[in-house]
Amino acid sequence: MIAMNHLQSSYQDGFFNVSAAHGFLPIQLPLETLPTQYNRLQEILDAMPVVLPNGENGLLHYPNKIEEAVQQLPNYIELVKKETDIHIVQALYRGYCFLTSAFTLETSFQHYRATGNYGKARNILPPQIAQPLIQVSNQLEAFPWLDYHYGYSLGNYKMKDKKGGLEWSNLDMCVRFSGQPDEVGFIMLHIDINQFSPQLVGSVMQTLHGIESGQKDKIEAALDENMTTLKRMNERRREMWKASRWQHYNDFRVFIMGVKGNDEIFGPGLTYQGVWDEPKQFRGQTGAQDDIIPMEDIFSGVINYYPKNELTKYLLDLRAYRPKCIQQFFIDLEKTMKEMHPNGMMGVLKELNSFNGLSRLLGILEEIYFFRNGHWQFVQKYIMANTPYAKATGGTPITSWLPNQIKSVLNQIQDVINAMSSIDNNGDATANEIFNRLQQTIDQKKQLLADQLAMVEEAHFSPDKVFSLNEKYDLKDEKN
Repeated sequence: MIAMNHLQSSYQDGFFNVSAAHGFLPIQLPLETLPTQYNRLQEILDAMPVVLPNGENGLLHYPNKIEEAVQQLPNYIELVKKETDIHIVQALYRGYCFLTSAFTLETSFQHYRATGNYGKARNILPPQIAQPLIQVSNQLEAFPWLDYHYGYSLGNYKMKDKKGGLEWSNLDMCVRFSGQPDEVGFIMLHIDINQFSPQLVGSVMQTLHGIESGQKDKIEAALDENMTTLKRMNERRREMWKASRWQHYNDFRVFIMGVKGNDEIFGPGLTYQGVWDEPKQFRGQTGAQDDIIPMEDIFSGVINYYPKNELTKYLLDLRAYRPKCIQQFFIDLEKTMKEMHPNGMMGVLKELNSFNGLSRLLGILEEIYFFRNGHWQFVQKYIMANTPYAKATGGTPITSWLPNQIKSVLNQIQDVINAMSSIDNNGDATANEIFNRLQQTIDQKKQLLADQLAMVEEAHFSPDKVFSLNEKYDLKDEKN
C-alpha cells in the first residue's frame, strides 16, 4: 500500500473554498442584488419572474416582453471590465446567465404553455448581454451559460432569517424564473443538503490522513463520519418531495435547459453577437453538477466501476462545468486514491483486514445508491410523468443516464460484500448490521433497476408503472 496524499488543505478561488471549513458552499453569503451602477439590469431581473412577489405577472408571463426589456438594456461591458471583486463578478455572472436563459428560452416556454411541448428558443444573443457575460465568464473561468455553482444554485441563495439555519424553508432565491414556491424549494434544497458538506469534505481528508499515518482506528472513525454525514444529507434530500411539488416542475424547468444536447430547442447552437460569429453549445444547469456524489464516487471507488460508454463520457464532461478549484480538488483526490492502492479504498481496507472499515465503505456506497436511486425516482415523477421530452436539462438522455451510474454503485456494493466475506469478522455491532442488511437487500436493488429498465425500453411505457415498482421492492425514496 502506497500512502501518498496529494490533497491541499483547501482549494479556493475567492468565492468557493473546498475545505473542512466551508465544504462546497461559498465562503460567504452571495450578494443579493447588484451594485447600483447596474440598476437597469437589476430592474429587469426583478421584473422577470412569471409571478412576482406581489402576485402580479412579470415579464416572462407575457410573450416577447423580455425581448422588449432587453432592447432597452444598456451594454455595461466597460463597467464590467473594471470589476475585480469576485463577489460582484459572480453576481454579474449570475444575473447575465439568468437573463440569457430567460431571453432565449421564453419562446420555448410560451410554446410549452400553449401546446404541452417545448418550442424553439431564440438562438441569437444580443451584444448587450453577450459581451458582459463573456467578460465575467472569462474572469471566473466558467462557461457562458447558466451553471449550478456560480449561477442557479450555490451562488443564488439568501436567508429569510439571518439568525436561522440553511434549511430550505429559511432560504430564498436572489434571482428567479417562475417566481413560484416550487422553484424556490427545488433549488434551495440543494443548499440545505450542502450545509453538511464541510463535515463530508473533512471526513474525506481525515480518512486520507489516517491512511498516511497508518492509524486504523482513525481511518475507521473518519469513514464512519463520512457515512453518517451522507445519511444526514440523504434525509435532507428526501425533503424534495414536499419542498417542490412534482406537478409544478415544468413551471420553470424549460428555463434551465442547456444548448448542448438539446438540438430540438436550439438547433445548431447559440450565437453570441459581438463575441463569436459561429454558434456555441454549452450544457444546461443540472443537479449532476453538484459535488457531493462526484467526490464520494472518487473517494469510495465507484469511479473505477464506471462503464466505458457514451453515458460515462457525459458524466465526465460535466466535470468541466464546475469552478476550477473544485475541478483541481477532484483531480488531486483521484490521483491520491489511485496511488494509495490500485483498488482504491476497498483495497486499502482489505489490506488492513478492517471489517469495520469495509462495513462503513459499504454504508457509504448504500447512501450513494440512495442518492442516485432517489434522483432516478425524481426523474420518473418530476420529468417522465410531466413531459415526453426525453432529454435532461444537462442534455443527457432521461431514461439511461442515472441507471448507468446506479449499476456502477451496485457492482461495487457486491464486490465489497464479497471482500468482507473473505476476511475475519472482527467488526462491531454496526459493522455486522450493515453487512447483513446489504447482503439481504442487494438482489432486490438489482432487480428493481432491471425491471424498470425493461419497462422504459418499451416504445410507449407508463411512467406511473415504472414509479410503482419502487414501492413493490420496498425502495420508494420517501420511505428510506
